Amino acid sequence: MICGAGGQLGQKLIGAARASKELRIFAYNRSALDLTKPEDLRAAFAEAKPDICFNAAAYTAVDRAESEPDKAREVNVEGAARLAAACHQRGVGFVHFSTDYVYDDGYNRPLRESDRTLGTSVYARTKLEGENEIMRHNPDAWIIRTSWVYAEYGHNFLRTMMRLGQERESLSIVADQVGSPTYAADLAAAALSLAASEAPSGIYNFANSGVASWYDFAHAIFEKAGIDCHLKPIRTEQYPTPAKRPSYSVLDTQKIAAYAGPPRHWREALEECMKKIT
Repeated sequence: MICGAGGQLGQKLIGAARASKELRIFAYNRSALDLTKPEDLRAAFAEAKPDICFNAAAYTAVDRAESEPDKAREVNVEGAARLAAACHQRGVGFVHFSTDYVYDDGYNRPLRESDRTLGTSVYARTKLEGENEIMRHNPDAWIIRTSWVYAEYGHNFLRTMMRLGQERESLSIVADQVGSPTYAADLAAAALSLAASEAPSGIYNFANSGVASWYDFAHAIFEKAGIDCHLKPIRTEQYPTPAKRPSYSVLDTQKIAAYAGPPRHWREALEECMKKIT
């Protein structure tokens, strides 16, 4: 059972599940399953009768969340907790996706699952509270924290750069925020592997390997796409946003690698993704 099936991660979960050829899949987008509506949840479980549930549904509009905290909390906290509890009551495995935003921004080495958390934006706080509520209602849950997710479709940095790079002669891109771009297909495959393993419940990090700034990521996109657009590196303060972004969110993935294998480098994953576009 896949919740949030209309998004880029949800679609990749469907693809990864189909590739296994052993799973019967029930996929629900928001119009079919709204986590804020308990009646939707009851109907979905009655139909799917799942063994495992993946929750890719989330309020992810990071900046808009600053002015819509109740809407963000309704999905990221209340909806996620309701789904986790429903799975626990029915003996259904539960995999939930969280974010690098929950970490404290005081580290300069890959972030471990045990590191300090500190929500510095509405989005971060709701995702962190959602994690806590999930584990309170369902101690058997797996939570996967990830970063900089993109795919060949959906709303993401890759798609935005492809569009803007063809529309403009130059772009200014933040160069002092560092992380690891994550291809949604790789994240989905790792999530399925984790759920099929004997991995203990709890929190796991997943991102493609390697380190990049948003400037580096944009440069790689333009290089692979053959886009002639001048890129100018800028500091975060030169591109103010309503919500604060992490300055360093490279994730340590050793824990999940024991069950899903080591993630490939982000440049290799990006190349595969872009072949599906160009």
